[in-house]
Amino acid sequence: MIAVDTSTWIAYLQGDRGEDVELLDRALQDRQVLMAPVVLTEVLSDPKLAPEVSRTFSELPLIEVTPGYWQRAGKLRAKVLAERRKARLGDALIAQSCIDRRIPLLTRDRDFQAFADAAGLDLLANF
Repeated sequence: MIAVDTSTWIAYLQGDRGEDVELLDRALQDRQVLMAPVVLTEVLSDPKLAPEVSRTFSELPLIEVTPGYWQRAGKLRAKVLAERRKARLGDALIAQSCIDRRIPLLTRDRDFQAFADAAGLDLLANF
């Protein structure tokens, strides 16, 4: 199972090339993709998103939020910020979702490296 960041979803939907897009395509075929709730929100926020694509995203299984998630995410973000690294709130929430379930994150966004360094987020990165 893998989780996929918004950056890779956008590349996939735009028909871009890359190892991450190929991995995502294989994972979708094998039904090995879990959706982080924040990523679902980010993707569905696109006003130009086709209704059939929106339905497909909504049908993907979500990573469940476990008790203490919000506190752990806050502490994770604080740890990254204390290291004077970029830690957007959405990225911290995505990272914590993956860390909690020990699910690798497929991404093109270099900002997730800070969460990998600080807390062992397993990255499948294309940057």
